[in-house]
Amino acid sequence: MLIECKDLVKSYKLEDRELQAVDHVSFSVAEGDFVAILGHSGSGKTTLLSMIGGLAHPDSGSVSINSIDTWRQSEIKRAEMRNQLIGFIFQFGSLIPTLTSIENVLLPLSFADSGSDPAAKIPFARELLDQVGLADKENSFPSQLSGGQQRRVAIARAFINRPSIILADEPTGDLDEDTEGEILEIFRRYNTENQTTFLVVTHNSKLVLTQDNPRTFLMKDGQFSEARIKGSI
Repeated sequence: MLIECKDLVKSYKLEDRELQAVDHVSFSVAEGDFVAILGHSGSGKTTLLSMIGGLAHPDSGSVSINSIDTWRQSEIKRAEMRNQLIGFIFQFGSLIPTLTSIENVLLPLSFADSGSDPAAKIPFARELLDQVGLADKENSFPSQLSGGQQRRVAIARAFINRPSIILADEPTGDLDEDTEGEILEIFRRYNTENQTTFLVVTHNSKLVLTQDNPRTFLMKDGQFSEARIKGSI
């Protein structure tokens, strides 16, 4: 298995009580899977994604990627794994406002310790911008782009290191229906053509219904179950 989660637990202290955000979750994901994690706000799905991505430390349990236990690695090694294996797409574009579109796409290469020259990846960055429909926006700054265009730049950035895994947190949450459909089509194409593994956190079951036989999990109050979705939740 590409990703294996075993008995993950994460809680937070809120004033005088403890919130169990992730409650003993176990599941595995194979290479090329498209996995949707559905749940309402506060159900724990973003916390789960953060633990899988090496961003939030579990209270207990384990996450393994390519049979390597993420949370038994040093912070440096974990950062290397994130950079080399995982592409992140967050709910908001999270672009650097002082960088152009192509500079934002190339940004993850600045953190890579591969000895490669980021300038050599400019043609690939342009190809990615073209694939997300922004070939004419490479020199535009985020303030000159719409919300949907910023999200597309963020998607191109997530692919610049050719990751094995894409972790997407509410990637279409604030977009109009047409833009949402375009972004889901980008995901479907990458998943099919490149065998890129997707874990997508969302409260919108439309995302599931537009994919071909995705693996679907429901999350509620930190608990996890696999299901087939036939309509909205």
